[in-house]
Amino acid sequence: MLRSKDLLGLRGTSAEEIHEILNTAELMKVVIASNNKKTPHLQGKSIITVFYENSTRTRMSFELACKYMSGTASNISASSSSVAKGETLIDTARTLDVMGTDIMILRHPMSGAPHLMAKSVKAAVINAGDGVNEHPTQALLDMFTMREKLGGIKGLRVAIIGDVTHSRVARSNIYGLTAMGASVAVSGPPTMLPPDLGSLGIDVVGSADDAVRDADVVMGLRIQLERQKKGLFPSIREYRRFFGLTEERIALARRGALVMHPGPVNRGVEITTEVADSRESVIDEQVTNGVAVRMALLFLLTRQKPEVGGIKV
Repeated sequence: MLRSKDLLGLRGTSAEEIHEILNTAELMKVVIASNNKKTPHLQGKSIITVFYENSTRTRMSFELACKYMSGTASNISASSSSVAKGETLIDTARTLDVMGTDIMILRHPMSGAPHLMAKSVKAAVINAGDGVNEHPTQALLDMFTMREKLGGIKGLRVAIIGDVTHSRVARSNIYGLTAMGASVAVSGPPTMLPPDLGSLGIDVVGSADDAVRDADVVMGLRIQLERQKKGLFPSIREYRRFFGLTEERIALARRGALVMHPGPVNRGVEITTEVADSRESVIDEQVTNGVAVRMALLFLLTRQKPEVGGIKV
């Protein structure tokens, strides 16, 4: 049983809770692989995705997860809702809450927006990415993929390469992986590395080659130009030379190391086509596992016992 009615981030989430989510996702993946992708686990439940930013993988996987478990899935885009008329996030959330919504899934450009929403509604809230803060479900599917392919997470060396400053995926992975006993090394241009990284118990490495060397998992991050106000590196060519995931760079990792990327992939920039499509790449499997993990979360959060006066009943 998860401790909170919401999943707002992995910072402070216990290894036991992460294990429970991943174990449940393992069962859900059996459903995805079956010929009849239908279970009654969310029958009578209403789930709404509220996306203030564009998304393909996260949004669609949540909607499919809901439908595979017989729930009612609805979606709202900021551009086509009352948000365009000036309605606040809290008013939107309260409106959806009184419609009988069980779970709201929020993606928002402002860090902390899901936390604000969760305080204002009875429904469970899942953070589907908030600003440059966290993207917990992406990190969970990443860890699920690592565990599935490598047999476990504890003791793994994971290298995360690229635009860490603007990556909510990197932050959630750092919190989750360290909680699960993995060691994490990050590398990227100095302008793309937050100054407080060292306080998170990870290795901050100047050279991408040194970060990748002997790693069990190598994760590339997308350069998020939409979040940058100015150029943070001289050119794409130089970035690719020093921090791109090339065949030569991946050869420095341990034999059988996984290559991961949260998507969407900028081929030829942070990762070459040869690496993205290689035998070591599990990028497509990450997408499949994203549906399983989100099915698990919807299942677990709809089985939380309500609290009355601070006491679970």
